[in-house]
Amino acid sequence: MHPRPPGTTEWRRLFAAEAESARPDLALLCLLIGTEADPSLDEADIDAARRLLDRLAEQAAPGRRSRRADDPRAWAAALAELLGARCGFKGRPGDYQRLDSSLLHQVLRRRRGLPILLSVVWMEVARRAGAPVHGVALPGRFVVGFGPRDDQVLADPFDGGRLLTGTDVELLVAAATGAPPEPSMLSPADPLDIVARILNNIRAWAAPRPERADVSLWAVDLCLLLPSPPPRLHYERAQLLVHKGEFLAGARELDTYADHVAGLDPATADRARQQALGARAMLN
Repeated sequence: MHPRPPGTTEWRRLFAAEAESARPDLALLCLLIGTEADPSLDEADIDAARRLLDRLAEQAAPGRRSRRADDPRAWAAALAELLGARCGFKGRPGDYQRLDSSLLHQVLRRRRGLPILLSVVWMEVARRAGAPVHGVALPGRFVVGFGPRDDQVLADPFDGGRLLTGTDVELLVAAATGAPPEPSMLSPADPLDIVARILNNIRAWAAPRPERADVSLWAVDLCLLLPSPPPRLHYERAQLLVHKGEFLAGARELDTYADHVAGLDPATADRARQQALGARAMLN
């Protein structure tokens, strides 16, 4: 772990550097998200969270000699017994209403969280223990997969690690989309896509809470530090800044958005530039 950065700017530099690395550390990126929500979070706290993941992996690891390394069902059952049954990591409907359900350090403390954060716990513990594990971003429910795609076993950490049948997956997807699952939905999720989905969940939590516009803003800021962020984020950031009364910064962000979209959508770019002029006029 790097020395303790002196403030938000340095934490963000670390987040950006990790996101750009060849093999991004999913746990570290999730913990760095926590530094935005909890300014008291420091290097010692981050190290403690990572050591907890290590200790949980050690509890899962001793039995691996009795399991073939390529036995996904045995690994899935072992992690469900350790994390779900013994440690009590699972979710409940009320967790969707809490910001700390999207913050890894709080999920490790409370042993409650959103499906995607509980899945991060499962994946990070399993990976450290030597299991063949990956995330699976089903519509409406993030789950964990063990083993290769053609022999994949799915587990639902939000339900304590319950093993999912094909029918279970069909019902989960149908509840979210009204349609049967597509084969592509079962592909392993990229770590940076997982981080982006966590940040999108945070933005969705903050959006109907105008008093938490600060959360919306830092979540957008972190999204923009990920590789190849969508240009629309600049427009969203501009609106948040103008709402805060930071008219000049909001205008600059609108101009940035206009620059991004001008080649494909000149009309939208023109509207954004007009909004930038309007934001600057509010300084008078």
